[in-house]
Amino acid sequence: MSRINSKGLLAGKVAVITGASRGIGEAIALRFAMEGARVVVSARTVDQDDHYLPGTIKATAARITDAGGQALAVRADLSIAEDRHALISTAQDHFGSVDILVNNAAITYFIPVETFPERRFRLMMDVQVWTPFELSQLVLPGMRERGEGWILNVSSHAAIHPDKTLPGRGSTVYGMCKAALERFTTGLAQETYDDNIGVNVISPGLVATPGVMHHKLINETNKDRVTPVEHMAEACLRLCHGDAKRLTGRIDYADQVMEEFKLNAAELI
Repeated sequence: MSRINSKGLLAGKVAVITGASRGIGEAIALRFAMEGARVVVSARTVDQDDHYLPGTIKATAARITDAGGQALAVRADLSIAEDRHALISTAQDHFGSVDILVNNAAITYFIPVETFPERRFRLMMDVQVWTPFELSQLVLPGMRERGEGWILNVSSHAAIHPDKTLPGRGSTVYGMCKAALERFTTGLAQETYDDNIGVNVISPGLVATPGVMHHKLINETNKDRVTPVEHMAEACLRLCHGDAKRLTGRIDYADQVMEEFKLNAAELI
């Protein structure tokens, strides 16, 4: 039976994970906690009444603490500067300097370019591009001081240039955000290489998260390609420990990481 290993791969590490109320973020938080990390889970959804999709950061934190791990739920609207800064300062005050940052939070609207509202464009850019950038700025000084650290950004296959002959789904802005996130990742990996800080980006493939189901992104043509969320969590874990100089600047996909490192996904707590 899955449990917390206080002497695991991430023993004593402090991990901040955004978008951790449900889906991929929740799974990453659980898996990291299973390896001994002290986990700070963040999202806007504290109580179930806060959102129409199932899942809350209180519930994620409770799953960890009930299993014997350490977790702290911190509400943050990442489109607000004060909340971004408060997230990191609260994590540091409660657990100490941040060793691992996972930028998973996203807000997405599938609207064609012609009718895409400016305020929603800016909101998507704020949450999916500027937030990972600024949160990285906030944790980097501590990582540099300790001579180690990990930053993992969650991307999407939408970052890949689309086949122009296929019908679009209004995902141009989403793809722009993820493409920018990937270029940010490789650039930051270059800047922090000598500091022993690993910076990577990973795409999950098609996972049946509450958000994916809400947007009806799984259909008859792609349902055979759906992968378990546990695979994404396992792949993310692999990209957040080890020799940072050998495991940095990667643009990865969960299934490829699973195959390359011959991983078996653990059952989540």
